[in-house]
Amino acid sequence: MKKIFFSTAWLVLLAGCAQPENDLNVAVLSDSIRYCESVLVDGDRLLVASFGTDELNPLNQEGRGYILEVAGDTTRTLIPADSVLSAPKGMRIRNHHLYIADVGKLVVYDLNAVDSLPRVISFPEGELFVNDLAFQDSLLYVTVTDAGKLYSLNVEAPGDTLKLVAEIPGANGIVVDGNKAYIASYPPDGVTTEANVIYRIDDLKNPRVDRLTERQGQYDGLALGADGRKLYFTSWEEGQLGYYDLQTAEVTLFDLPEVPAGPARIDIQGNKLYIPDLPGSRVIVLSQKSDF
Repeated sequence: MKKIFFSTAWLVLLAGCAQPENDLNVAVLSDSIRYCESVLVDGDRLLVASFGTDELNPLNQEGRGYILEVAGDTTRTLIPADSVLSAPKGMRIRNHHLYIADVGKLVVYDLNAVDSLPRVISFPEGELFVNDLAFQDSLLYVTVTDAGKLYSLNVEAPGDTLKLVAEIPGANGIVVDGNKAYIASYPPDGVTTEANVIYRIDDLKNPRVDRLTERQGQYDGLALGADGRKLYFTSWEEGQLGYYDLQTAEVTLFDLPEVPAGPARIDIQGNKLYIPDLPGSRVIVLSQKSDF
């Protein structure tokens, strides 16, 4: 994987006030990537989902999507373009199975036999923007952006079907923490409204959708920091990366030297934060001395 390294100091802006500086290193991964919408850290490797298309279209059905595996300085194609994946988005792994959100469907690969035919779970007709995934034990939660819906699926129950959990405008990135869930809202038509905020569900067993913040945005990726206090987010408005403090309700934005045009499905591992830049066909890797 080709890496371009930058080393700089980062400045965090909070309510217009500068925070103390810390060392932040920035690396850019771009080799073999073609429109990457999501990343997933799995142990010592990073999975990168790419569309593989000539033009950026998150709802394409060309069957050219693929999954890269980056381990150290080695890159290989874990799942090649096999006419099954088109615009792979959120990914999750459970019991050696890789779950991938794709156009109008959920695709499941057995990582012990990636050459075998995957299982495909179709969504209701017209619900194409299947977007992100999060596990709570055996329950897989799935967002659908264009339909504004959150579904659940028990992956350990043979024959289980999708169950509607809640309706959330522009449901996009999702994080599940215990019995809570945080859901990012993205406007499918690209026009931000007051409905496009970060939402929360405090009890997934009795789901009631509340607004976590009134701050509007074109929110995409979500990730919870190591201390469980910082909810990191990306927004397509000005290529923003920031975090919401779950204790103080304050929002902090990063001033990045490498600003992604379309920051999508992020992931965190220790002191590294991975940001896919979808239209830029690259992954921006931030690293610092302490854990995110």
